[in-house]
Amino acid sequence: MLPTHRVPPSPGRSRFDFTKASNGKFVTRWALLGVTVVALLWFGGPLISDMVYGPPEFDYIPPPPRPPGGPHVRPPPPPSRPPPEQALWDGRADEVREAFRHAWTGYKEKAFPHDELASVSGGSTDKYNGWSVTLFDSLDTMWIMGMQEEFADAVKSIKGRHFNATKADHYAGFFETTIRYLGGILSAYALSSDPELKRLADELGQILLPAFDGTESGLPAYSVNVETGEVKLDGGKNTVLFAEATSCQLEFKYLAKITGKKEYYQKVQKAMNYFYKADVKDGLFNDNWFIKDGTPTGSHFTIGATADSGYEYLLKQWLLSGDTKARDQYIKSATGIINKLLYLTPNRELMYVGDLVSGSLVHRLEHLSCFLGGVLGLGAVGLSSDPANPYLSPQDKKLHEWAGHSLAYTCAVSYADQVTGVGPDQLMMSPTGKKWIDEVRKWEADGEQGTPPGMSDAKPEQDPSKRDYYTSWGNAYLLRPETVESIFIMWRTTGDVKWRERGYAIFQGINKHARTEFGFSTFNGVDGNVHLLDDMPSWFLAETLKYLYLLFTDTETIPLEDWVFNTEAHPLPVFTWTEEERQVFGIQE
Repeated sequence: MLPTHRVPPSPGRSRFDFTKASNGKFVTRWALLGVTVVALLWFGGPLISDMVYGPPEFDYIPPPPRPPGGPHVRPPPPPSRPPPEQALWDGRADEVREAFRHAWTGYKEKAFPHDELASVSGGSTDKYNGWSVTLFDSLDTMWIMGMQEEFADAVKSIKGRHFNATKADHYAGFFETTIRYLGGILSAYALSSDPELKRLADELGQILLPAFDGTESGLPAYSVNVETGEVKLDGGKNTVLFAEATSCQLEFKYLAKITGKKEYYQKVQKAMNYFYKADVKDGLFNDNWFIKDGTPTGSHFTIGATADSGYEYLLKQWLLSGDTKARDQYIKSATGIINKLLYLTPNRELMYVGDLVSGSLVHRLEHLSCFLGGVLGLGAVGLSSDPANPYLSPQDKKLHEWAGHSLAYTCAVSYADQVTGVGPDQLMMSPTGKKWIDEVRKWEADGEQGTPPGMSDAKPEQDPSKRDYYTSWGNAYLLRPETVESIFIMWRTTGDVKWRERGYAIFQGINKHARTEFGFSTFNGVDGNVHLLDDMPSWFLAETLKYLYLLFTDTETIPLEDWVFNTEAHPLPVFTWTEEERQVFGIQE
């Protein structure tokens, strides 16, 4: 059992002067009595206190050990200015913890060992292998929230689990299995040092490795047979998505670090090298790549569903392990995004990131793309953390900061605009939007009067006709995390309490409209006429509630200078490669 937060009582000074006692037996008897009393107080004190005052709600969580090999340059901690009202925010963090406990209890009692809870009916679904994805996605959230009893019970329930002992001829999707299962196990191991989790991570890594071996190029196949290692492509397609081919770098490289197995590093690095060699125009990657030879195809460029985490992992590979190739590519790609894909709506000046299709912009903003505000903000800080050797010029740093702020705010205000206080899954923006970088250059030429374009933080708008966008896909909210993820990073990197307030308003909307008897549900009707959809995706526990909790709790919990979140919000500890690892793994960064 982990030590509690209580300090065991220490014995006070005795009123007897043992040094002057003339009877040796008397001295020995009192000495033994003293030792007995101390032992009873030491071991029994917490038990007696629990009987009188009740047990502590949360155990003390010791900080996890950092991997060997000293840190590289990382983002510094935010300014040390804790708000005087932190007690208020601690209470709000408790509200999020209660919401998580409600969702977890519903899953455990109604859906486990299936994947996800059908949160209206109390049933279950199996969308992600049927291996209890909600449990694996929730492990690190439980640890971070101090729910040690629930964490211990969850780990106990999967001891001895073997992922290849499932239904016959089962193919596991490589991308989802990597970010949810492998990422969740690795993060829980990094936090707890539980050897069973390390065993599970290594076993799952071995099961997934054939995804690289089963293709001619070495880019990962869509799925892999967990028993035979045979692979399948996505519906017989001969291509792989940019996001799915690249969003394995953090997980497999950390797995290589903790196991010492070079194949984990070498397989994913070989795949990554195709994208470096492509030297794509403006740093923008096609969303489809031929699986045979690793060359791009098609004319669709997006930051949304098919590409999102690929860009995210460029920055995060450098933050995690000091990968300079990934850092340099991120700077090229972020510059291309800023110059080509960021636009402002004509009236409210809401920033959005659109899609390029055959050279024409599609004026829409996916909720999935709302991660970008946080990534740009994180990169602006991380790439300038060494004043003597910044990787961004002062002007470029400002552009990244402004773009990150403006995009994060658009995503936040899209929630505040709605009757429910919860944002839609997609915004179709006014087609008369203006390219943001052009407006910035005009503002600079005019003497930089007023706030930079997009930084004015437009007020919430209850009139749909004045919003500069309309919603689609049934005005749905899918319990997604990307907006609160960016809000969390904005808070941690700026210290501006407005981001916390925006996040709390979002939490209130979710708690009011998505909560069910058994958990929380996706729903249609963010702007009225709510209709619950009987679905609680595991990402709600893995990401949405975790980011909200971290937004409200103290900034010492999972500090950004020590941890990097994978795309499913599983924090992995920052590390650097040792010289021996560089030689054995063939690392040439």
